[in-house]
Amino acid sequence: MTLTESSRGGLISEEYRDALATLSQGSVDRHFDPYLDIDWDSPELALDPNDPRWVLSSEYDPLGATQWYREQPLERQIEIGKWRTANAIRVGAAFESILIRGMMQYIMKLPNGSPEFRYCLHEMTEECNHIQMFQELVNRIGVDVPGMRPLFRALSPFIGVAGGYAHTILFIGILGGEEPIDHYQKAMLRAGANLPPMVVRTMEIHIAEEARHISFAHDFLAAHIGRMGKFNRGVCSVAFPIAMRWLAGEIMAPPRSFATQFDIPREVIREAFWKSEHSQHVLAGYFADVRKLADDLGMMNPIAKQVWKALGIDGPLSRYRSEPERSARRAA
Repeated sequence: MTLTESSRGGLISEEYRDALATLSQGSVDRHFDPYLDIDWDSPELALDPNDPRWVLSSEYDPLGATQWYREQPLERQIEIGKWRTANAIRVGAAFESILIRGMMQYIMKLPNGSPEFRYCLHEMTEECNHIQMFQELVNRIGVDVPGMRPLFRALSPFIGVAGGYAHTILFIGILGGEEPIDHYQKAMLRAGANLPPMVVRTMEIHIAEEARHISFAHDFLAAHIGRMGKFNRGVCSVAFPIAMRWLAGEIMAPPRSFATQFDIPREVIREAFWKSEHSQHVLAGYFADVRKLADDLGMMNPIAKQVWKALGIDGPLSRYRSEPERSARRAA
């Protein structure tokens, strides 16, 4: 294996440098602008506040799977689904802002000529576009949603800055936020995307560019964790499942104000996030790719495996990245 001078003064493989060049060129060749690639005022994308497609999926949304939700009148299901969809989009935008803060802190420490510097700036540019796209969609849905939970919102500026100095933990956290959203959106599109067309269009754009972002996070961790000593690798092996479980809860579960606004019983919220068998399956399903990455990096040691299991996010490994869940695997 040929080694070259690292972007951080150590050694990185030529394969990693080539991967960064490919990702950077991909961002040049194929990227999206939310105000060029989405015709927001097109009649075909017009949002109808009473569209039954706002109803939450009983297969992919943990709340949509509850009996309580399915027994609500259609108008109520639409109202709840529209709020939950808008809030999830706003949370996604807020998470992108944390990612940008952390990446910016990280790259400003890199030396001249760093291939990571260039790619990270491409990714941050795309994430800025995603924030614009998500906020425009929330504005057009017309529901005044809070987004992040209050504590996470208050801590988010500090999380982003701190992540720039603990860069390996930062990129583990990036996967903790990106993988659940990406998994959910892909599952919805594969199932036929019974969603308002404007929501579908934003998902298509996000998925297309997020593929590069997730690929980079995987490559970054493989390159950097591979150079760590035994102790630091052990720390990362435990940080992996903790970050995945924490961020899945912050991003995919709604804030308390949601239950209060719609008078949702506490036991229904507990069932949906994440006490029922179905919701536990949904939660664990977010991380098949990450479990595969941890296993490939030699971080599925006995202690780490117990943490994955204790947090309810263990399960099969993906055979390849973004492998769809199949009925046979669900039954396993």
